[in-house]
Amino acid sequence: QGSLLYLDILNATFPQALAPRGTALLSWAPACPRAPAGWPLPTLYCTPAEASALPSRAAALRVQLLFALRTRALRVLEAGLASELHDALVALRMGWHGLAQDLALGRVSPQPGLPEDTRGRLQALLAPDASRAAEVRAECARGFEGIVQRLWPQLEVVVVGTAHSTEQLYCDALRQADCKGLPFYCPFYQAAGALLGVNLWPQEPAPRFLLCPDWAFCEFLTCPAEEELRTVLLGELWEGREYGLVLTARPGEYRCRAGEVLRVTGFHKQCPVVEPVRGESQALSVRGESIPEDRFCRSLCRAVGMWPGARLVDYVCVESALLGASSGACAPHYEVFVELRGLRDLSEGQRYKLDQCLQEDFPIYKSFRFKGSIGPLRLHMVGAGAFARLRDTLGSPVPMPRVLREERLLQLIQSTVIS
Repeated sequence: QGSLLYLDILNATFPQALAPRGTALLSWAPACPRAPAGWPLPTLYCTPAEASALPSRAAALRVQLLFALRTRALRVLEAGLASELHDALVALRMGWHGLAQDLALGRVSPQPGLPEDTRGRLQALLAPDASRAAEVRAECARGFEGIVQRLWPQLEVVVVGTAHSTEQLYCDALRQADCKGLPFYCPFYQAAGALLGVNLWPQEPAPRFLLCPDWAFCEFLTCPAEEELRTVLLGELWEGREYGLVLTARPGEYRCRAGEVLRVTGFHKQCPVVEPVRGESQALSVRGESIPEDRFCRSLCRAVGMWPGARLVDYVCVESALLGASSGACAPHYEVFVELRGLRDLSEGQRYKLDQCLQEDFPIYKSFRFKGSIGPLRLHMVGAGAFARLRDTLGSPVPMPRVLREERLLQLIQSTVIS
């Protein structure tokens, strides 16, 4: 039902979107090679399903990008996660010479994570196309602002499976640069593996989702939480308020907190319309202060805005307890790792700006800092590509975590620090 509704909305809003072989899929799904929209229609896609199931995320995105570049008459560019689209376009930016060469020769170049027998099958689907290769070279040589629209001039829409919460940063960056001028459409709201709502407004910049009452049983906890936890149902929600989601959707999983906070933005025929605000597991807390991921991101962006020429590409946070003895004999604190464009190094004054912004935005954090219960924030700058490596290491296609909880992931990001 949800997939049919999605296809109907897409066709009504973008009349050529369902053209045969007019959709390119950029998504890594090693355990389940299918479209993230949930509707496996092979006639829609110019990218082979086998490419999404490769053992390596980087190899899967590069192969899919190659097949997408082959098709000039693309109508829809689809990705499971906004970060997957972001990383695929970074791969284009860094490796367009090699991709154009592969197009010209009709080949799939060997690479790590691409088995040789699979490479042979994928290569058999290609044919040499020197004219398209020349077009790709010419457009990439002109620069990368608006590159998506220039490479695929008939493209109507960018469809992203997850474009909110921790993935919002990538959508904003893509809209301002590589995908400039194109609408983004996030069709579904899913949580804990369950399909809960559909976006009926594909041309609006901020995704809103109509909660469908018969797709799963949803309950809601008011935010901030009351002393006595009490859930409310769909018909008891208030416009403008935020709620934590409690979900019963699959056998054996009853009344589970989904870890999602939703804001009710309105109603459509008496059903609530919501926008995801943040993930509860992504809050920072070393003394019970609980700084939400969405508000931390705003403070970070405000601090970066004070550094002339800098643009935030990506970030991740760590609570000092994960560092163990390596954090030294100091008060609990946050460690923040950022990737930036426009800066090669961070001064001590720039590093302090983020801590200052957090104190201004969160009085409880300022109080703990004043008393010495929380130590100064430590800010690290990582090299280009560090976060793509981190996402490769996650092992499954999940939204980008903003707070790392595993030592192996911490060690990987620490190894990429340049300042």
